[in-house]
Amino acid sequence: MVLTSDNMKMDVISVLDIQDRVKELLRIAGEIKKKYKNGEPFTPLEGKSLGMIFEKPSTRTRISFEVGMTQLGGHALYLSPKDLQLGRGETIADTAKVLSRYVDGIMYRAFKNEMMVELAENATVPVINGLDDVEHPCQIMADLLTIREKKGTFDDQHLVYVGDGNNVCNSLLLGGAVVGMDVTACTPKGYEPHEGIFDKARQIGRETGADISLSSSPEDAVKDATIIYTDVWISMGEEEEKERRMKDFKGFEVNDKLVSLATDQVIVMHCLPAHRGVEISASVMDGPHSVVFNQAENRLHAQKAIMAEVMG
Repeated sequence: MVLTSDNMKMDVISVLDIQDRVKELLRIAGEIKKKYKNGEPFTPLEGKSLGMIFEKPSTRTRISFEVGMTQLGGHALYLSPKDLQLGRGETIADTAKVLSRYVDGIMYRAFKNEMMVELAENATVPVINGLDDVEHPCQIMADLLTIREKKGTFDDQHLVYVGDGNNVCNSLLLGGAVVGMDVTACTPKGYEPHEGIFDKARQIGRETGADISLSSSPEDAVKDATIIYTDVWISMGEEEEKERRMKDFKGFEVNDKLVSLATDQVIVMHCLPAHRGVEISASVMDGPHSVVFNQAENRLHAQKAIMAEVMG
């Protein structure tokens, strides 16, 4: 494996931060996964520590980063707001400067992208985005790893994202564009992805041959889909919008009928946690087209590649 050897700090706040390294990181992730499956140790982060700040709890993000650091030979510390002076008024800038004196990298799961950026600007160690309200780059690296495993190539693939134009959708548009894969964001009117990110993804797509598009009709959008992707309609912090969103997203459930309109070899993805019977039916999630749990597993290996790259 070839890891970065320069001394410049490398943050992963957006897919764009690793735009030129995505395919290489996927190759490294595949090698790391193979080593793990074969029982071969790979410990490039021996003696190093990762500070993990969680403003929003998560099953997959915490476990995958914590276990990943252990498997890479390092150590991870879980830090919630109540564990930090951040929850008592200390600034994010001061928190970043202090943590940088103790740890070799910071993973931050934040409510606001502005806070993510401020933390990265003031930290002297690499900062990895574990999710904010704009992007979820680590999830998308796991998704791309899964697609590469299941499809073998990104060429001639068409991913149709059905649901809310949220942080996952934003990063999927960028990730798909970077690897040259067609991506359609199919959302109800008023729930489109971030306009600036969509425009950037289209710009990148023109260079890589990826068609990046929008739709508001799930039935039309999935007709030539080789990949259907969905996510929750109501994200953490949006609970008060539940009644309105349930009405607005009517007809956007990924169910057997919708999947039947896609290509025969379509795979179905969901970043989890899933609300069965809402954005995805149980029959699809547990059905032969689903690769949902492969995605969840690949969070571990994709993030190990990222941590080895930026902290190694």
